[in-house]
Amino acid sequence: MITSSANPRVKQIVQWQTKSKERRKDGIFLAEGLKMFEEAPLDRIVEVYVSKDVEDQLLAAAKGKTVDNFAGQEMRAGIGEKLKQVGYEVVTPEIFAKMSDTQTPQGILTVLKRREHTLDELLDHPNPCFVLLENLQDPGNLGTIIRTGEGAGITGVIMSAGTVDIYNPKTIRATMGSVYRVPFLYADDLAEVMDRLHEKGIHTYAAHLKGEVFYDSFSFKEPTAFLIGNEGNGLTRELADRAKSYLKIPMEGQVESLNAAVAAALLMYETHRQRSIFDV
Repeated sequence: MITSSANPRVKQIVQWQTKSKERRKDGIFLAEGLKMFEEAPLDRIVEVYVSKDVEDQLLAAAKGKTVDNFAGQEMRAGIGEKLKQVGYEVVTPEIFAKMSDTQTPQGILTVLKRREHTLDELLDHPNPCFVLLENLQDPGNLGTIIRTGEGAGITGVIMSAGTVDIYNPKTIRATMGSVYRVPFLYADDLAEVMDRLHEKGIHTYAAHLKGEVFYDSFSFKEPTAFLIGNEGNGLTRELADRAKSYLKIPMEGQVESLNAAVAAALLMYETHRQRSIFDV
């Protein structure tokens, strides 16, 4: 059991939690919590750390005892079996708190291998729906878009190099596991990506204040990509001008624009609605 904050593995976790450069260099990311561990692909798990009090709860649950703080006996059993399969390191609750990025740690921290798709992989889909994000800075917004995107059935998220790190611990938590399943990539030049999309017959739509047509007036049944800009400044003129169409979201009162994640959600679910009707 790890009992000291001077332990090299503890120091490494703290570095990974706080420095995106270190995570990138080592090709890993961290996922905290029971759900994130439970849904983590086995082939991407590098190592797991468990707080001693959580291990005690798991052992008690395995003996059929009632345990607080766990949501359901089946989930407990599944987590225990998975931990046995992958192996784990036990740490004291005090040391786990130092390793954690949250105020109320759940007692399980998973180190995983990164995975990013290529543009060719994302384009290999008969009827794609992409979200292109330019310079988003809020980790919660990005994580919410990834999670909502999975729910709406999008086929990929493409981000500018200036977009917040998807492996930021706050982003990972906001995805609630969707980061494992939604294909994504970072692009050095979104303009070049848009050229590729247009070559493939994918219609691009910029969510923009200059839009004159409401978003639900368009057909998104065909290959589609939505452009969402920075929370404060929106899309750059260069990128917006490359879009095939501008669209707008209805606004009442004195509101000029919506939160980036909310705007993306409306567009993604409108696509889902139209394609569901079309499929029927």
